[in-house]
Amino acid sequence: MHVIKSAIPGCLEIEPPVNRDQRGSFVKNFHQGQFQACGFETHFPEEFYSRSVAGVLRGLHFMAPPHDQTKIVTCVYGSVLDAVLDLRRGSPTFGEHVLFDLSADRGNMVYMEKGLAHGFYVPCGEAVLLYRVSTMYSAPHDMGIHWNSAGIPWPAATPNISARDAALPAFATFDTPFEFERACA
Repeated sequence: MHVIKSAIPGCLEIEPPVNRDQRGSFVKNFHQGQFQACGFETHFPEEFYSRSVAGVLRGLHFMAPPHDQTKIVTCVYGSVLDAVLDLRRGSPTFGEHVLFDLSADRGNMVYMEKGLAHGFYVPCGEAVLLYRVSTMYSAPHDMGIHWNSAGIPWPAATPNISARDAALPAFATFDTPFEFERACA
């Protein structure tokens, strides 16, 4: 497992080994001992996936305290442009974002600590994104930031978004409940 730090503390790209042969590939995307050795969260009581078609943008989503969560996302089919936005007051990168190209072929994933918003865009075909989260879903704590209000250079000016995402507040008007704490690795 290869861990790559991003510009945002507590947001990392993880490249697991991808074993390939004539049948296809095999990827181990979670190993508790390796994650513990890196100082990462290992308690993930909920896991889910989304399936999206070309032109879809989902996000920017997060769970508010006390249901805030560490999240790992990986693209298990297709590819996505993945975005993470720092919402933690006091963070050296508050309001900044990082982008990742996630693909099933590479098997790479993004590890996000609490206080980071997440979104992604599907450039072509279909994509399936798998999410592993450290807290159970709580509808009253499910929040987000408007997709085009944080300076993220999305590839499409008019992506296919949900009515919910279209109605999310702009970053400039968002009163963050998150405080920066020392980030992992």
